[in-house]
Amino acid sequence: MKAWHVTSLGEPSAVLEAVEIDIPAPGPGQVTVRVLASAANFPDVLMCRGLYQVRPELPFTPGVELCGEITALGDGVDGFAVGDRVLGGAVLPYGGFGEYALMSATETFPAPASLNDAQASSLFIGYQTGWFGLHRRANIQPGETLLVHAAAGGVGSAAIQLGKAAGARVIGVVGGEAKADVARRLGADVVVDRHTQDFVEVVKAETGGRGADVIYDPVGGDTYLRSTKCIAFEGRILVIGFAGGAITETALNHALIKNYSIVGLHWGLYNKMAPELVGECHAELTRLADAGLIAPLVSERLALADVPDGLQRLADGVTVGRVVYEGGV
Repeated sequence: MKAWHVTSLGEPSAVLEAVEIDIPAPGPGQVTVRVLASAANFPDVLMCRGLYQVRPELPFTPGVELCGEITALGDGVDGFAVGDRVLGGAVLPYGGFGEYALMSATETFPAPASLNDAQASSLFIGYQTGWFGLHRRANIQPGETLLVHAAAGGVGSAAIQLGKAAGARVIGVVGGEAKADVARRLGADVVVDRHTQDFVEVVKAETGGRGADVIYDPVGGDTYLRSTKCIAFEGRILVIGFAGGAITETALNHALIKNYSIVGLHWGLYNKMAPELVGECHAELTRLADAGLIAPLVSERLALADVPDGLQRLADGVTVGRVVYEGGV
């Protein structure tokens, strides 16, 4: 089969190498799938650079999230059959940026019929992160104000739709007019272009000075620090990630004085500590998708040959919506 290998560490466009390798055989508890689509995620970029918490041995095929058709079942796999259309996480080193991939049966779920392959491949990481963050960690309520940073990115775009589905008023922060258009299409009530506007001032103006009840922050750094200036009384700042590159040190006395919570989310830990909740989350996401309340916004469909360029543009922060390798494109 054809696939992309990371053979050394660095920028995706420099380290991805086209290879021909054997189709992987599933081990116990695994399934082999023909890749129908694989969404590009920032963890793929970080793994290429050697900066992610998961550091697979070289060489490996990135693509941590995918939709595929099962072609073989490993020992001990129940509940699935050859030919099933599924989505979930890849088992590295056989990620989704190839013609076939491996998946763990415990992180594999039926793909909703209401979503096409590219959309289904984008439903696992970003939407599960958003659902656990907003509902389980922040306990978002109807009528609350949700501020979403990087609102046109993979996790941010999911948070907009999930926030709207939960009955929140959503303010999305983006960089540039193209990304602002994406946030509007996703349903954000108010869109802030950080290149020309101060999100702190906008949030205060839109909430009568009260601030946002929940702030969804996958950026970190100065974005987090400035978010503390517009968090409401008893608000919750969700620490989702550090796409901005800086891990912030914060003065905890400020959280005490303003009476807000700083809430961390490591979604991957739920797969280890409470996998049953991941299944419940997928069932709820399927319900929302079937009801037309959520649908990943896929802006680009890539052929296999175009994966390095697409992943590099994601790394450079110039993509909008979801960028997806789609088999057969």
